[in-house]
Amino acid sequence: MPIFAPFLSKTHLMKILQLTKQFPYPTKDGYTVAVTCLAKALNQLDCEVTLLAMNTTKHWFDLSKLPTDFNHYHKIHTVKIDNRITPLGAFLNLFSETSFILSRFITEDFSKKLKVVLQSTNFDIVQLESIQLAPYIPIIRQFSKAKISMRAHNVEFEIWERQLEQTQSLLKRLYLKSQITSFKKFEIESLEKLDILAAITTKDLDNFRKLGFKNEGIAIPVGIDSEEYKTAFKSFSSRPSFGFIGSMDWMPNQIGIEWFLDKAWPIFTQKYPQARFEIAGRNVPPNIARLFSESVNVLGEVESAKDFMDGHSVMIAPLFSGSGIRVKILEGMALGRVIISTSIGMEGIDAQHRKEILVANTPEEYLREMTFCMENPEILLEIGKNARLFIQNHFDNLNIGQQLKQVYEKTRAK
Repeated sequence: MPIFAPFLSKTHLMKILQLTKQFPYPTKDGYTVAVTCLAKALNQLDCEVTLLAMNTTKHWFDLSKLPTDFNHYHKIHTVKIDNRITPLGAFLNLFSETSFILSRFITEDFSKKLKVVLQSTNFDIVQLESIQLAPYIPIIRQFSKAKISMRAHNVEFEIWERQLEQTQSLLKRLYLKSQITSFKKFEIESLEKLDILAAITTKDLDNFRKLGFKNEGIAIPVGIDSEEYKTAFKSFSSRPSFGFIGSMDWMPNQIGIEWFLDKAWPIFTQKYPQARFEIAGRNVPPNIARLFSESVNVLGEVESAKDFMDGHSVMIAPLFSGSGIRVKILEGMALGRVIISTSIGMEGIDAQHRKEILVANTPEEYLREMTFCMENPEILLEIGKNARLFIQNHFDNLNIGQQLKQVYEKTRAK
């Protein structure tokens, strides 16, 4: 049975069906924040948004615990999906034409539910939240006249290609290479099946154009509702503290943290032995968990990402792969934190070095920027305040939702 959110009856609403690869609550990672923020904005802009979400084993959520203020959806439908990664599943996929990256999200149960939902309402737009939902395009075309939009949170195959560059094991490299080849082919072929492509960054949209996308496109970043990020600057009154938060089952985060703890942090603590670094995030792998030491505290999943970030004046984001926008960086800036990230981590966020953010790409540059933090605490507070203002000016959730709605209205009218 669907969950009905309280709403006032309205007429002439744009009806949008949002398909997601995981349930968008709790909002503890970039994907769920991005999905939820946009759905809220569209609801505020008088769109009727229905959710059909995969409730996966990897990100399982008990819907009975959904808070009453999670009420921006007209209806909520979920389908239980077992998308666990197993050695046997990965091996058997070698004999399949469909990449294992994709096949874990293709199920008959979701197909059946999608058919029922499409037949129940005349949707104007079906919005796919990531390429993993593209296998269901034929069903949407068969059972609906809705325009199909895909919100590309990144150029997915680019993440895997950059991950391949960081992989040392020959066996893993061979397996990844075969998976990426199949997945890249599918991602490119899916572009011509879309009516609208909403990329997270202009760079990603340009890349999709080069790959063959020819229809209506828009670059819209992840929106942030600044009112939901109440800022506390008390951590700036003491010696700078360093933190990292992110899903630790996402390979780019694992690679980045391992690099940072191997190449930069040990040298930094030789100069500043009192420095402390805390790591938060769900599904911390054993190779990261055992790095716990006197100067490194591995917390695992925390109750509140906002409270964790508020406890640290400086957030570390050493990312060397991926595309799109890193939502945790946006959240940290919205909270007035000082972010030290790589150029790749900053893609899509045009903040200025040492004004709203700190940029470092090498161990030497990380050491330089962390030393800058230790020796200039009064400037850190100014950077933190600038960061928050930057988010308010460039990543306002309602403004971003309005831009997308205008594209939907234009496309619907054709």
